Amino acid sequence: MTSGDWAVLVEENGKTYVVELVDQQVKIKGLGVFNPQQKLADVTVDERVEIGQKELKRVAPRLPELSRGMVRRAQTIGSKDAGFFIAKLGLGPGDSVLEAGIGSGGLSMYIQRVLGTNGTHVTVEPRGEHSEVALENLQRAAACWEETPNHHHIEGTIEASIEAIKTVSDGFHAIVLDLPEHPSAIQATAELLLPGGRLACYCPVSSQMERAWEACEAAELSVEWAGELMEREWGRASKGGMRPVNGPFGHTAFLLVAQR
Repeated sequence: MTSGDWAVLVEENGKTYVVELVDQQVKIKGLGVFNPQQKLADVTVDERVEIGQKELKRVAPRLPELSRGMVRRAQTIGSKDAGFFIAKLGLGPGDSVLEAGIGSGGLSMYIQRVLGTNGTHVTVEPRGEHSEVALENLQRAAACWEETPNHHHIEGTIEASIEAIKTVSDGFHAIVLDLPEHPSAIQATAELLLPGGRLACYCPVSSQMERAWEACEAAELSVEWAGELMEREWGRASKGGMRPVNGPFGHTAFLLVAQR
């Protein structure tokens, strides 16, 4: 596949659609029934097109657009926490990353965007209904981007997948765990961290973060950072000036990063 096989379309309100350019009538939720190849093949990036009663603009398939238009089933890790993990873990081209609990693949796309063609990304997920969606999102990204890492997916729990993981890579620069419980996963994967490598945990509640901290210490990992990130959006006020936008105050989960 090449980037020409997919089109990313955005409505004025920001709603995003990632459309495969197949040459047949298909039904796309929110857009109706149409032939994507016939309708979109000659529409260039930044050009507008009408589909049904909607006017959309074709945009480049960059990470924010693919993230907004991704298929969703499980809750995803968004840009706020994904960016933090990438920075704190020090991810870059050529690194090896192990990710357990991929959900719909939200964080996976951010990881793959920075690893380059020489990187290695191993994902582990026990729930087939989740991995099916995540793998679809990653396949879309791979079709749209010129550079993506070597990706290997393993079905099963992380604790039961260690030997299968070792056949892909005998060490990782980073490990990310987004799981209901972290201690047994930390115990199972700590040995896979390369010297200086880091492990990150995504914890929905504070008690999980505490147990993850204790498990990291038991595995002789040094906790570097634990806490939460708050996000507060601002917008323009009707009478001029700027003010905070009404809505949730940006808490998503508790995060922990530890180093070998």
